[in-house]
Amino acid sequence: LHLSPVKLAELHSDLKIQERDEISWKKMKAEGLDEDGEKEAKLRRNLNVIMAKYGMDGKKDSQLVDTNYIKDGTESDTLDDPRLEKLWSKAKSSGKFSDEELDKLWREFKHHKEKIREYNILLETVSRTEDIHKNVINPSEENLVKEEVLHNKHRELKDKLRSINQGFERLRKVSHQGYDTTSEFEEPRVIDLWDMAKSANFTEKELESFREELKHFEAKIEKHQHYQKQLEISHEKLKHIEGTGDKDHLNRNKEKYAMLEEKTKELGYKVKKHLQDLSSRISQGLQHNEL
Repeated sequence: LHLSPVKLAELHSDLKIQERDEISWKKMKAEGLDEDGEKEAKLRRNLNVIMAKYGMDGKKDSQLVDTNYIKDGTESDTLDDPRLEKLWSKAKSSGKFSDEELDKLWREFKHHKEKIREYNILLETVSRTEDIHKNVINPSEENLVKEEVLHNKHRELKDKLRSINQGFERLRKVSHQGYDTTSEFEEPRVIDLWDMAKSANFTEKELESFREELKHFEAKIEKHQHYQKQLEISHEKLKHIEGTGDKDHLNRNKEKYAMLEEKTKELGYKVKKHLQDLSSRISQGLQHNEL
């Protein structure tokens, strides 16, 4: 796969969460739950997303960029969307952003691209399920259950599309006006969650509590990103030392690299698990709005 150390650590975290969810589903199934198969279908969708994200789905150029950051001041991946490319080009030439702000904006664009990819994978899954459902001749109780599964999938699609539209409007605004210095959050995933939370059915007290939790979550992400950077630096240093033939120096740096790799994996798992929990709570609030 030729993945960078950071991407390998992220893949490890994603697979660890997938494994946890599958173990949980097996217990549910053993207890006679998940009769409609919705949990199992969601696990398959999540696995499809992971395979596409890391280039394991057999599709050419499906792998995401190795890093969230701009290398040597230029982006190393395309955005695969003319609207996004146009916004990014305008932002780069506007003179409204420092180098650090351009790094931050590029992370937002890449995050948005990933959201679109996840939406398209889910859309493809739903379309295949609908085709199978339409070909069933005799309606039955089982088919009524499958209709409920489809309904849930469409609701998930709606939530993702809402997030994509909100995200694009934010990118359009920031690209034209620059960053708001009074903005509460900087991390794209946290900004997304906060925008969605404000649209959900939360009381003022619940929303304030959620805001505080997002601040802690953003700090957790920043810590993870710090270790990601240190892991990349350690990887480059290790490659350099391997050419010198200094075994003692090499062994010490291998130990440091292994420690950074393990810490990056651990933090990555915690960040993604926390993101899952926060997203689930917001989704429940949005669904309540529609009832």
